[in-house]
Amino acid sequence: MVLKRENLLLYHPRSVATLRFSHYIFILNDSFIDEMANKQLFLRELKARYKQLYDAVQPIPYIRDRLYCVDRVFVEGGIEYLAESWVHLGSYHLVFCEPHGQSNRKFLTGEPGYGKSTLTLQYAYDWCNCVQDSYLKNVEILILLRLRQLGGVTSIYTAIKRFILPSRSQLTEHDVESIVHSSKSVLIVLDGFDEYPDEDEIPKTDIMKIILSQMFQHFEVFLTTRYLPKQYEQYAPKTKRLRLIGFDDRARDEYIRKAVVGNDVVVANRIKQRLQENPILGDLCQVPLFFVMFAHMSHENEDFTTFKTVTSFFQYMIKCFHSHMRNKMEDVNVQRYHMFEKEHTELDKVAFEGLGKRNQQIVWKKHDLIERLGQDFYDQYIRIGILVEEEVIDAIYQSDITSIDQYPREVRFYHKVFCEWYAAHYLSKYAIALNNVKKLKEVLRYMDPLDLQYCYRFACGLDPNAAGAIIECVKQHKGGDKFAVLCILEQGGQVENIIDTVNDLCREQIELNQRGSKLLQRSTVQLLEIASSHNISIAWVYLFNYFSTVDLRDGNHLQLKYNISLPVLTTLSKLTIDEPGREITSKEFAGILKYSSKCLALKELLFDYCLLPPSVQAESVSVLRSRSVKVIWHPRYATDYQLNLQSCFWDHTVDDGGGVMADEEYQSEVRNFREEWGNT
Repeated sequence: MVLKRENLLLYHPRSVATLRFSHYIFILNDSFIDEMANKQLFLRELKARYKQLYDAVQPIPYIRDRLYCVDRVFVEGGIEYLAESWVHLGSYHLVFCEPHGQSNRKFLTGEPGYGKSTLTLQYAYDWCNCVQDSYLKNVEILILLRLRQLGGVTSIYTAIKRFILPSRSQLTEHDVESIVHSSKSVLIVLDGFDEYPDEDEIPKTDIMKIILSQMFQHFEVFLTTRYLPKQYEQYAPKTKRLRLIGFDDRARDEYIRKAVVGNDVVVANRIKQRLQENPILGDLCQVPLFFVMFAHMSHENEDFTTFKTVTSFFQYMIKCFHSHMRNKMEDVNVQRYHMFEKEHTELDKVAFEGLGKRNQQIVWKKHDLIERLGQDFYDQYIRIGILVEEEVIDAIYQSDITSIDQYPREVRFYHKVFCEWYAAHYLSKYAIALNNVKKLKEVLRYMDPLDLQYCYRFACGLDPNAAGAIIECVKQHKGGDKFAVLCILEQGGQVENIIDTVNDLCREQIELNQRGSKLLQRSTVQLLEIASSHNISIAWVYLFNYFSTVDLRDGNHLQLKYNISLPVLTTLSKLTIDEPGREITSKEFAGILKYSSKCLALKELLFDYCLLPPSVQAESVSVLRSRSVKVIWHPRYATDYQLNLQSCFWDHTVDDGGGVMADEEYQSEVRNFREEWGNT
């Protein structure tokens, strides 16, 4: 085919702007023109689909008349990447940039509700709109797939055809494959690996091949998940890890202004005050999902209450959802509405069965769900927004379908946490009825607390009588002690049914550090308070880089990071304060000693890798001296000193030969410490 250039229109793949060439004659074959036309059609259809998704963000399930564009409500929470340790990343724009961006495979982890899916929608917005600061403006093709939809789909080209392109697209799977392979730069975003039904199909599906770097090795791949794939360690050198760490005060302020109240400072301050009045709520609202719901509901409800547990907070949210919809109902329907609000046993069972499978089921065929729940119940939960319908296209393309309404629909919960909420109702009742930890553990064998922490926590909070058996099951998982703490605290301080469990936890070292969430740290402190108040012995509390200051007025609290206070623990035997590189002042040291003197069962107080004063005032150690408490200082490896409670100066420990620490020895320790930690 011979064409004059002046008659040839080409599209730039990034800007989709038209370019006109002139004055030359080009010889182009039909297939080349078809390929270019197909690529432009493909790009248009991708962008049209992504626009549907990012223009339909729904902060609260029942607010259907107010759908938001993701760019209007997206607020950056904390993002970190793993180098030798976790390092803060300044912006989500930097995820694909150096120095951590040397690998073209990136796995982003985040707890439930931390905004993983919202971030993928923001990336779709940035790509579609060629956002100037975004790395994605240089990406030719973005493929965004929600893995929960891909059960039984082995080919990624089938997945793109079925779940991204419109039902009447002229492009075939072969066209899609050709376009993808001929593109200069492709970013594949796989959202929600923890929801992927075919996780164990290795390496049968293209998705698993991509994740395991056996396919599309030259493409950028970005995967979001609650937990890492089982085979991650095998491919770790090829993959960079990132994680979301939730909302801080800045992010919360920005969201209130951006998505809730605009520039109304008075209302914004009222919402923030409600957070400050309730520390537990403030901790929960580190989780973006919970904060977003809190912000909108607090703005609409003047009687917003306070909460002690995540269970009570979620109960209140569900109640508000039903109340909002009930107010719109005619009086004749209210009684039936109340019945469906209170009685949801079958939905509980559906949710539990789905989460309890080896390969979790979190989407259901509409017809099947209606058959189990009943049409009226189903319609009510769809109207509220707790259940959400999604259109799907059957694996076999049906050419005789003429209306999109004829395509089958699948149903999911608004968010997986809602699925966990209803599953928890079933779990709490089942645990009580079963009354056998061994059998319960077998039933829960596929329900990993790392993935389903809220299901376990809700179940313990809904019925304290179920908590003992559930917590015993949780503890047997790797890292289960941390989750056990959270489960215990869901009972609002009622521990009569789980005293043995609290005893077991307190026999081991309990560490407080900055690695866990603020909620986990505060919950751990609450557990220690409960143990102390119930006269349960606490073997060892280890503070790693977590001490902030001391209450110098009465010595009743150690102030920790995150503005958390550690009260006097009368049953504590051993306390370690490990503060690498920190110089603790004389006032701070005296305050710690005063606090320790009030811990009546304390036998050892240890200081690791910090610099302490050469001596203390006699009144600071009088109580410790009367109880023969050991105060040990370990400034560096293989070097220990013990505070002489008579002279109030440091001695060498018996293992180091004993004897007084001379002044020149102390000055040498100061020099060595400051050289090592750069405090000169």
